[in-house]
Amino acid sequence: MAEKDNQINYDVSSIQALEGIEHVRKRPGMYVGGTDIKALHHLVYEVVDNAIDEALAGVCNRIDITIHADSSVTIEDNGRGIPVGPHPTKKDANGKPMETLDVVMTVIGAGGKFGGGGYKVSGGLHGVGVSAVNALSEWMVTEIKRDGKLWRQEYKRGVPQGTIKQVGKVKNETGTKQTFKFDKKIFTEDIDFRFDTLVQRLREMSFVARGVTIKFVDERADREMTFYFEGGITSFVRYLNRNRENLHPVVHVEKEIENVGIEAAIQYTDAYTESVYSFANTINTVDGGTHLTGLRSSLTRVINDYARKNGLLKDADPNFSGDDTREGLTAIVSVKHPDPQFESQTKVKLMNAEVQTYVTQVVGEAFSTFLEENPQASKAIIAKCLTSARARDAARKARDLVIRKSALESLTLPGKLADCSERDSAKTELYIVEGDSAGGSAKQGRDRHFQAILPLRGKILNTERARLDKILGNNEVRSLISALGTGVGDNFDLEGLRYGRIIIMTDADVDGSHIRTLLLTFFFRYMPQLLNEGHLYIAQPPLYRIAHKNQVKYAYSDKEKDKYVKDIGSDKVGVQRYKGLGEMNPEQLWETTMNPTNRTLLLVTVEDAAEADRTFDMLMGDAVDPRKKFIQTHAKSVRNLDI
Repeated sequence: MAEKDNQINYDVSSIQALEGIEHVRKRPGMYVGGTDIKALHHLVYEVVDNAIDEALAGVCNRIDITIHADSSVTIEDNGRGIPVGPHPTKKDANGKPMETLDVVMTVIGAGGKFGGGGYKVSGGLHGVGVSAVNALSEWMVTEIKRDGKLWRQEYKRGVPQGTIKQVGKVKNETGTKQTFKFDKKIFTEDIDFRFDTLVQRLREMSFVARGVTIKFVDERADREMTFYFEGGITSFVRYLNRNRENLHPVVHVEKEIENVGIEAAIQYTDAYTESVYSFANTINTVDGGTHLTGLRSSLTRVINDYARKNGLLKDADPNFSGDDTREGLTAIVSVKHPDPQFESQTKVKLMNAEVQTYVTQVVGEAFSTFLEENPQASKAIIAKCLTSARARDAARKARDLVIRKSALESLTLPGKLADCSERDSAKTELYIVEGDSAGGSAKQGRDRHFQAILPLRGKILNTERARLDKILGNNEVRSLISALGTGVGDNFDLEGLRYGRIIIMTDADVDGSHIRTLLLTFFFRYMPQLLNEGHLYIAQPPLYRIAHKNQVKYAYSDKEKDKYVKDIGSDKVGVQRYKGLGEMNPEQLWETTMNPTNRTLLLVTVEDAAEADRTFDMLMGDAVDPRKKFIQTHAKSVRNLDI
């Protein structure tokens, strides 16, 4: 892509080195967060971030990501290409100038993002850079199109294989192509890249980096997706709200103050929860920060001012709280900062104090103007806030009946809870089980020292379609909140959690799946900290009991059952399909599902909050057509559905 005339200079002098990578392979957790599947995907994000930085600089409009059949990955952009030539300051062990590409690829933190030499705005400054990806890869190949030439350099486990070579010529083309194969000596678990996980991240990047085409191809399964959103974050808000009833069109504002770009898109819907996401230099800051604080405080102030000015709030009425003005709010705030300050290496929270002031000013002016010019939409928003305020007051009163305020009030724990004797929450676990029958087996089969049992009668309320005051009127939900000891909603406090593991244990049938989904919806909407901090699990009871002569085996899938039966090779095999946990006696339930030595638990996590938000809204919300379409599309791939 042709370089713009007004572009900041980007050559070998732009590349500065911070430190070496000698510890990367020994301590990958310091650089990519570990060696699990999350860290594996982080390798892709680091390389894609470099391409996105070129897009933010206005010199790249296409990024191609390909996962090959051998799980190697190629990321190619049509940006300026990494500079080629001797580095002006960095020397090798012999005192000779290092090749600039080798500095970028082998020195941790090296790049053109320090001191403003190569980029005005970058998301990669606080990241570990492509050098860490190189160090954690079995091999890596870099190809550069620049100045009419095609260059190539190869690396093995971070070490250059010879010198960079010109392997061809190009005409009117620039860009960088990185191909790497993750090192199984580092990532020793049986893991691989997940198409859906990468799709979610790339979709977010495409929304925030407006006007950039991102094509993603997975050759392992012959799948591909291409993203291009001219509407940017406005399109993002419409995407999130496509199954909700909107109260007004999306309000979009974009402005630059003191070289900091501020962009926000705002829309209120009929939902009962908030869906707000923040980005800094295209990085999803999952813990928010000053830009998110500025957005929220600005909306609350503007709505209160408008309601007072137009007599929609009476003199005797208190102001709306932030919670009142956030119900049903879907918003994206994105800032582009030349010097972003993050709370930590993982870049989950933006700390620049001035950003709060800028966002408050920009959003306040735009949303105030919108309310003044759209009185019908304004009244709908104020009415939503009034209803929310009344419901929140009712919920506050209901909460007082539910929350155990101190250890002395332990008598308020639900009567059906079979508690454990251990009081150290780090050592305890609570099984949420379906029905009295399964509850009886679980109570008899458990280890009373550290395992507590809470049976639920019937299905809890669908919390996607109700406000908190109504939710707290449901006996089963109240029992659950009381047993956990954390409170709920804005009164949630993780310090009060009475059990280190909360384990959902339901039957392997349609009703059991529904109950599990209802519980997951509740936890996602009103106790998301349990998911974020790794406290929520799903039990995996066996599907089959296989008996032959005096031997009994348990199978947890159809494939495992078929293998056992085939290995036995006898006609006299007894196969029992468990429809419910109550069909197991206490000893069987302990042996297969509750004994920490033998059991399998699935940890519940949220890799992408925006996508999870949309999915819960689609599956559990009021709109029928999207849910019907989803069921029809995925009907043939469903597992364990009783017919």
